Amino acid sequence: MREPTRPLPSLVPLPNGGWAVDSFMSSVDYTIRGLGLVPPNSIIPVIVVPGIMGTNLRAKRAPRLGRKEDERNKMVGAGDLVWRPPNGKIDGMLDSFHWDTFSPKERQLLFDPATLEVDDLGPIHLPTAEDGYVLSEAEVRQRGWGEVHADSYGRLLAELQTRLNQTFEFDDSSKRRLIRQHWKDIMAYDPKKWGVREFTALTESDLEKHARNYFPVYAVGYNWLLDCDVSSRSLEQRIISIIESWKRAKRQCDKVVLITHSMGGLVARACARRIPEKIAGIVHGVMPAMGAPVAYRRIACGVESGSPGNGPAKNLEASRLAKILGSSTEVTTPVLAASAGALELLPNHLYPQPWLHIRIIKATGMVRVAGRGAHDDVMREKETALDYIHLPNARTPNPYDLYRDFKSWYRLINPALADPAKKYQLQPGGIEEAVRKAVGIAEKFHRELGEYFHPNTYAFYGDDQSQFSYGHVRWTARQTSGSTGALTPSNVTVGKFIGHTAAGERRVLVEGKTELRFSTDAQDSRGDGTVPSLSGAGVTGKVKKAFPTRGHDHQFSFTSNDALMLTLRLIVQISQEMA
Repeated sequence: MREPTRPLPSLVPLPNGGWAVDSFMSSVDYTIRGLGLVPPNSIIPVIVVPGIMGTNLRAKRAPRLGRKEDERNKMVGAGDLVWRPPNGKIDGMLDSFHWDTFSPKERQLLFDPATLEVDDLGPIHLPTAEDGYVLSEAEVRQRGWGEVHADSYGRLLAELQTRLNQTFEFDDSSKRRLIRQHWKDIMAYDPKKWGVREFTALTESDLEKHARNYFPVYAVGYNWLLDCDVSSRSLEQRIISIIESWKRAKRQCDKVVLITHSMGGLVARACARRIPEKIAGIVHGVMPAMGAPVAYRRIACGVESGSPGNGPAKNLEASRLAKILGSSTEVTTPVLAASAGALELLPNHLYPQPWLHIRIIKATGMVRVAGRGAHDDVMREKETALDYIHLPNARTPNPYDLYRDFKSWYRLINPALADPAKKYQLQPGGIEEAVRKAVGIAEKFHRELGEYFHPNTYAFYGDDQSQFSYGHVRWTARQTSGSTGALTPSNVTVGKFIGHTAAGERRVLVEGKTELRFSTDAQDSRGDGTVPSLSGAGVTGKVKKAFPTRGHDHQFSFTSNDALMLTLRLIVQISQEMA
């Protein structure tokens, strides 16, 4: 009879080409044997690239007082934690109270891009012995797992590491090789759950070829406040370093697979333009391929605290998240206005226009509204809507001109709110020049990236009618019946901004006599709650296959079982396509 076995930690490559594993001496009476799985010598690293705010950040451990920028954070000491997203609902609730105490000035000083670096000490999710795979904390931290938000990516990292490297098992009773259950599940998976009628069936022959490789899983975070091109160069160096580390261990390693989330897709695409030969393939998840109007809404108005598709519990979570990220433009503008990375999520020149609109609802009299009983009728104002005013108009079709505009009442950035810490007051051009520079960097990034995708790319995006997203942003105001003066698209568009209300409405004076109070309408389009399907579908026709998925929100899309199964399936597909 065979003795029972227990899994040993994953084997570590040795410089001479061998493998080592840590175990312990035991008495002869202890009959449980340690099982160490020797990986193949062909290595294909899998690298997860997170979305915006998905990377943990800290103040630089070795800040410098340089000629251009002071790298010392003004709010915390060197090496101190700055950003680590909450894990779990309780942490989220507590963090919302904590972040709500920060003033706009304090947030601007804290999130100063030049003073921040990736923090690699965040919480991690380790595969357990019950999963049939053991990894040490030291090993996964060396692979960057602590750099990214555990709730968003922890399960993905652990499941990829476990499942990709356990393809077959041996059955003692039948003396046969068997396909492991998680791959059987993928072989039987209904492609309709991935939003397509059919997809190439996974075969045992595919898995045999897949199993000839070892897939170590990494995470690579980045400073998401910086230009995506800067982040892409950091990713490029990490890719080269990972490949070289395996070559030094005398393994065959020439290419990596990238798994991206949201903004990470833009970073990876820019990286792939420079080193396509070092990338075997890419799987993009919920990438804002053409940008997302929610980025405009969050800078201009603050983070939304709910959605028409949410129930009470989910809206409560959304309101807590808004407190963390900033529920008003006074809070979000100082952090994001001069951040090229954040501005690169705005609708770019490829996003279908118009996506920004103005609407006036005018009372034109009274109308009787029938109630339930004979005496329950009520009189209400009858309303009609002025036709939508579409922005930018035909004279200014360039969205970047809108982002550089500081005068229009519907502007993205109010310079009076953008620099409460007075960081730019002594610099030439002040905060306005800093914003123009950041917008210029974003425009350059968008135009140079264009519609480039690595030739071996797959993507999935949210196409869920219950996950409302901003496909458009609509500023709406109501003209009271007592107000005077005719309203036209021309005079409303050039109205004068005169302030905000306590509720965040923009007060606009038209022709010096009619005051309107504009607020943005709720989310209007299907998507994933953040990126509308219109932008997510921008990959269609440019990648090998695009999957319009449902049943997941944006931030936690990779925690969806459908998304996880699809990602595993696509990594196998990419491994088949490697020469």
